[in-house]
Amino acid sequence: MTTKASSGPRVAALVGPYTSGKTSLLEAILKLSDTIQRKGTVKESNMVGDANTEAKARQMSTDLNVANFEYLGDQWTFLDCPGSVELSQDRLNATLVTDTTVVVCEADPDKAVTVAPILKHLEANNVPHILFINKMDVSSGSVRGTFEALQGVSGRPLVLREIPIRDGEHISGHVDLVSERAFEWQEGSSSKLMELPDALKDDEELARTELLESLADFDDELLESLLEDVIPSSGEIYETLKKDLSEDLIVPVFFGSAEQDSGVTRLMKALRHESPEVANVPNRLGLEASGNMAQVFKTVHLEHVGKLSFARVLSGEIKDGMTLNGNRVSGMSKALGLKFDKVSSALAGEIVALGRMEDILTGATLTEGGNASADWPVPLSSLFALSIHAEHQGDDVKLSGALSKLAEEDPSLTYGPDANTGEFLMWGQGEMHLQIAIDKMNNRFNLSLLSERPQVPYKETIRKPVSQHARHKKQSGGHGEFGDVHLDIKPLPRGSGFQFEDTITGGVVPKQYIPAVENGVKEFMVRGPLGFPVVDLSVTLTDGQYHTVDSSDMAFKKAAQQAMRAGLPSCNPVLLEPIFEVTIALPNEFTSGIQRLASGRRGQILGFDAKDGWPGWDEVKLQLPQSEMHDLIIELRSMTLGVGTYEWTFDHLQEFSGRDADKVVEARAEKDH
Repeated sequence: MTTKASSGPRVAALVGPYTSGKTSLLEAILKLSDTIQRKGTVKESNMVGDANTEAKARQMSTDLNVANFEYLGDQWTFLDCPGSVELSQDRLNATLVTDTTVVVCEADPDKAVTVAPILKHLEANNVPHILFINKMDVSSGSVRGTFEALQGVSGRPLVLREIPIRDGEHISGHVDLVSERAFEWQEGSSSKLMELPDALKDDEELARTELLESLADFDDELLESLLEDVIPSSGEIYETLKKDLSEDLIVPVFFGSAEQDSGVTRLMKALRHESPEVANVPNRLGLEASGNMAQVFKTVHLEHVGKLSFARVLSGEIKDGMTLNGNRVSGMSKALGLKFDKVSSALAGEIVALGRMEDILTGATLTEGGNASADWPVPLSSLFALSIHAEHQGDDVKLSGALSKLAEEDPSLTYGPDANTGEFLMWGQGEMHLQIAIDKMNNRFNLSLLSERPQVPYKETIRKPVSQHARHKKQSGGHGEFGDVHLDIKPLPRGSGFQFEDTITGGVVPKQYIPAVENGVKEFMVRGPLGFPVVDLSVTLTDGQYHTVDSSDMAFKKAAQQAMRAGLPSCNPVLLEPIFEVTIALPNEFTSGIQRLASGRRGQILGFDAKDGWPGWDEVKLQLPQSEMHDLIIELRSMTLGVGTYEWTFDHLQEFSGRDADKVVEARAEKDH
């Protein structure tokens, strides 16, 4: 490989499906760079990443890990992103500020689909990326088979950079297709140079030709050379690879074993020589880099430290004490997991944690004038909810503060009262996502929470009309209470809401009392005969009587409520359940299972279509009762290797009858008693 001049600070993200080995790869890279002397393990809970309480308890990444280090004289920051699909927000945000993203996956063609959403995000945002097929020391899958399966889910051409050297059934090394050098893997250390086995020379030549032909698709000069049987030098090939990666034209593919340190040096050297620098990032974010500018991609709140805003410097220099977007930087540091080293300034390309930027949220573009704004994505839509409340009285204020901080750290976490039921809900990407949030509130804020499944906001309506007379009369010395009303109560078409009018003539009910009648009706409708809010009906005040002394607003309101209480049970009340329109996105190999999912949840399929821009994926539209939506995402992920998702919106209210409806009414009555 050619000698490389020193580069500016660069950033790489490690992303990939759950259990692909990203954090183990980070440990191997840190050991390779002499940042740490000994690799930590998940089992021993002593890794640089995954050092917080929640990660240790689950033996998985629960938060973004940031690691600053040097490798061969170059500054690097690696962003190790959680692999769980429920914790994707960190990955979506972090990759936007990286120079190159390393997608870590396993050598299993059947699992290639799990990488598809990751690749689609990177492609949509033109983020240069590399594939690293991990765990080759224990995998039974082939490099070629995995390569072909991954090509099926990638919108960019994959370029295989190595071929394996096998010792029987096991991979014992690799051949670099550019330098044509062979390396023998050494367990627990860097690979050793070896002679290219004679048995591999034909395979190597064929694979190298495929690599060059892939590159020639984007380089006319290279294509012309190949047509003339002129083979470019290794240096020329490396330059072409660097250019094509920087422009997000190709996806280089490497393989190895992070646990055994195999292939890690080769990966880092490729990043060192071929990864672009920070100049590409502002363009991707729709920014014109000028002056002192930084992009915030992650917010954390740490005990004894306070709020930290992780930001990548896009241009100029950020200094401690500088005022950015109206907030004074109070302390700057570089992170290695949970270890922070103070710095006084940071240049373009570096990632630093900025202290006490209280008004700054994730996604903010920081400048001295505060007049720049990046093309930052909206947070992920909510898919799962829990009703929560503090276990101990008096913790409500503490709960609000804790949730506010967690939502700053993770914008895909939302919370607030439900407009229909009044419950306090916490929304997220799945059950585990919310349980992690609950654990954080316990561990970090000493806040114990109780959670349960949210209520379904059922409504009720009437099927037939009734005319109802009611008189409220009360005498208790002095002024009494008198109100007399005749109401016509009628059902309305679904979705009409509530209508009130009067046909009073001759002043039998004075005008000043008519609003009180309407208010009495409305107050009663909050809870109908079945125990739920009443909708889709009209009430007309047709007649009545009043007393010159004893009548009042209160008397007429009570008369109206009395008329509704007496009349509505005679109107054949019926329960209404909310129906959602749901659009499910999933690989088409799983589409056949949607019929079973829908029928098991009392759903109705509306139609199928190919998902635009996602080859091999379908979109299925269906209607589902809200009562069947609670754990939908859990079942969907279970049947799609974790990649299926959906969007939802309220569609309409629908009559709900039968034994299941009776159970809802009975449960409401029991709860109220």
